[in-house]
Amino acid sequence: MSRGQKFVKGLETIAIIILIISFGVLAYCVYISFKMDKEYAKNQNTYEADKLIANVEKEESTDGVSEIIEKVTNSVVGISKLKNKGSTVFLSEGTTELGLGSGFIVSQDGYIVTNQHVSGSKYNTCYVTLADGRSFDGTVVWADEDIDLSVVKINSSNLDYLQLGDSDSIKVAQNVYAIGNPIGFEFQRTVTYGIISGLDRTIKLEEEDKTYYMEDLIQTDATINPGNSGGPLINNNGQVIGINSVKITSAEGIGFAIPINIIKPIIESFIQTGGFDQATLGIFAYDKNVIPYINSELGTNKSLDSGIYVAKVNVNSPASKNGIKEGDIILEIDDTSLEKMSKLREYIYSKKPGDTVALTYMRNNREYDVQITLVKK
Repeated sequence: MSRGQKFVKGLETIAIIILIISFGVLAYCVYISFKMDKEYAKNQNTYEADKLIANVEKEESTDGVSEIIEKVTNSVVGISKLKNKGSTVFLSEGTTELGLGSGFIVSQDGYIVTNQHVSGSKYNTCYVTLADGRSFDGTVVWADEDIDLSVVKINSSNLDYLQLGDSDSIKVAQNVYAIGNPIGFEFQRTVTYGIISGLDRTIKLEEEDKTYYMEDLIQTDATINPGNSGGPLINNNGQVIGINSVKITSAEGIGFAIPINIIKPIIESFIQTGGFDQATLGIFAYDKNVIPYINSELGTNKSLDSGIYVAKVNVNSPASKNGIKEGDIILEIDDTSLEKMSKLREYIYSKKPGDTVALTYMRNNREYDVQITLVKK
C-alpha cells in the first residue's frame, strides 16, 4: 500500500471515529433531555397536587369560619325602642320610628350588650327579638351616653351567648365580620366581611347643637349601616372584639366599633353578681389627639406626649373636692400611665364605690399627686 493510500485510509478511520463520537453525544443528549422532561413532569404533577391541597385547605378554612359565623348569628338579636307595629323596611318609619338596631347575648341568662342610642337610657324598656323568633321585653340595666353603650336584661335562660375577645391585641388588616340588622328585620343578622382599617380613631360628632367626640374606636371597611348599631364585630374565632356603633355617611367603606374591653368589667359584674355599682371620679376627659380641637394652646405643646385632658369636672365630685380642675392633664392612675380615656374608664369600671385611687396630674407644667376615694355614680 502506497503512502498516499495509507493517508486516505487514516482519514477514513478518523472520520468513522468522529461519527461514532457524534452519535454517542447525540444519544446522551437525547437521554438527558428525556430524563429532564420526565423530572419536570413529575415536579409539575407534585406542584399541581400541592396547589390542589392548598386550595382544599383554604376552602376547609373558609368553611370553618362560615360554621363559626353561622353559630354566632344565633346570639345576635334585634332591638327596638317601640313594639313592632308591622312596619317594613320599605316604609319610612321602618327603622327610624321603631329605633331598630342590634345587640348580642353575653350570658345564658339573658344579658345583652348594645348601643345606648339603640336601647335608650337606664331603666327604659326596649323590645328584643331572638334568632328563633321569640320576643321579650328588655330592661336597660346599665347605660352610658358618653360611650354609647348599654346592657339590657331579658327574662330567659339557656341562651346561646358570645365569647368576648381581647380588643387590645387586635391588629390592622385583621379579618373581621360585622353582624346585625342593617336596614330592618327583613334583613336581620346580615353578615358583612372586611378588615380592621385602623385603630384608636377619634371622630367628631354634632347632634342637636351638641358637639362631642368618640375616641379609641376600631375602624373597619366591613359594611355598617344604621341598623347594625349595637351588633358585634367578630374575629375569625367567633369572638367579639367590638360593638358596631357609627358610620361616617360622607365616606364609603368607613365604619366604626367600640372596643369590647371597655365594657368587660361591667358584663362580668352583672354575670357574677346580677348587678353593677358604677364608681366615678366625677370628670370627663379626652385623649391627647382631641386636645387641639378644644384647647389650641395645649395642642401645640410639644412636651404633652402623654396623658388625658380634663374637659369637665362635676360639682361636688371626688375629683373637684380633691383639687382637680378643667384643663389638668391626668398622667397616671395607680402608677399606670394613661394614653386613652377608654383606659381610664375601663380601670374605673373595675373598681367599686369606696375604693381609693392615686392620680398623678399636670398643671402649668408641674406634676401633682393626689389620693381620691371613688363614689357611686
